[in-house]
Amino acid sequence: MLVRTTSLTHSLHSATRKGHLRLHRQILPPALHISDSAAASVFRAVRLRGPVGRDVIAGVTSLSIATVNRQVIALLDAGLLRERADLAVSGAIGRPRVPVEINHEPFVTLGIHVGARTTSIVAADLFGRTLDTVETPTPLSPAGPALASLAESASRYLRRWHRRRPLWVGVAIGGTVDSATGHVDHPRLGWRQAPVGPVLADALSLPVSVASHVDAMAGAELLLGMRRFAPSSPTSLYVYARETVGYALVIGGRVHCPSSGPGTIAGLPANSELLGGTGQLESTVSDEAVIAAARKLRILPAAPPGRSTGSSTGIVDLLRLARSGNQPAKELLTERGRVLGEAVALLRDLLNPDELVVGGQAFTEYPEAMEQVEASFVERSVLAPRDLRVTAFGNRVQEAGAGIVSLGGLYADPLGAMRRAGALGSRLPEIAPENTA
Repeated sequence: MLVRTTSLTHSLHSATRKGHLRLHRQILPPALHISDSAAASVFRAVRLRGPVGRDVIAGVTSLSIATVNRQVIALLDAGLLRERADLAVSGAIGRPRVPVEINHEPFVTLGIHVGARTTSIVAADLFGRTLDTVETPTPLSPAGPALASLAESASRYLRRWHRRRPLWVGVAIGGTVDSATGHVDHPRLGWRQAPVGPVLADALSLPVSVASHVDAMAGAELLLGMRRFAPSSPTSLYVYARETVGYALVIGGRVHCPSSGPGTIAGLPANSELLGGTGQLESTVSDEAVIAAARKLRILPAAPPGRSTGSSTGIVDLLRLARSGNQPAKELLTERGRVLGEAVALLRDLLNPDELVVGGQAFTEYPEAMEQVEASFVERSVLAPRDLRVTAFGNRVQEAGAGIVSLGGLYADPLGAMRRAGALGSRLPEIAPENTA
């Protein structure tokens, strides 16, 4: 997706000048939590149960019928819900008896996952379903031209969705994220205080939220992975592994997002004679490390002289060999599973969460190794047995993470999000915030 970036590069330089702030720019922290506001509770009940009647909404939310009626009317006026008169019970009288459902067709949100090697741009509907996605290599240029290129690509992609109204942009990215300003430090990409949020907000004229990519994936499990209504109060540990490794904690229905950025597990002790590495987790189990080990063991051919073969291609080749019966390839991938299982056990024993979730292609692309992951987890952990759950999103977890960053604000405050997106009609009444408590 090569594009001209001159004008957007100029915009980037303007955005970083001291004191410069366009009036329309909106950078908002990602809302990776289950909100208990009345509007959010009603919207969530309809999203998970719809088409649904107002009496059922009142039952699952513990809100009064009067409160449900007010919120449903407001959400209907905002265009987020629609009535289904065709599903009304025969003989029912009055609008409160008419079921409602999410009015998802008119809207779209844009999620962007910036990976170490690949960037995905995702269109999502109000259910959090991926409508479409495109992938492009992550630019290896400095932050200025890289962000200008990304903004131009996102702008061109958004024009495909001219029949839907865009509401929000969500970015999931590695490194340290300042969620209040949308700036990112990403050592692997060589970015320092990169104005990811401001550049996209100026280019797309939409509200933008930026989140750490592992926090975003944990948010997707919390807000999209569950299909039951009851809020999740237990603690949950999410462990991610692919090209990088990371973890996130969910506490009381909220992803824990420290203001100083996420912690790191890249340096956890990890020893494997077969995989090599430096004795640290990321340098032992990342795709790049596994491919390097496969080449050293001559399972895969060496990279052509003067040219590096991408790890995504290499891992696909290694998986193909393993599934065709190549024993050394199987052993290498199984060994990665062993090391990952021990690392998850170490984290579990340290944090002792109520729930354990693992995600990322290191777990999901070769499910044959999950038996070894679980076995080494059980063997290494000193606490009582605890089940491991694999992400609900399989190999699409990066898309889901980016998608929920673009939707979290809407799920937490549906009416406020529509106001910020400039998508509210004049008929919408002002309703004071109401909580379920």
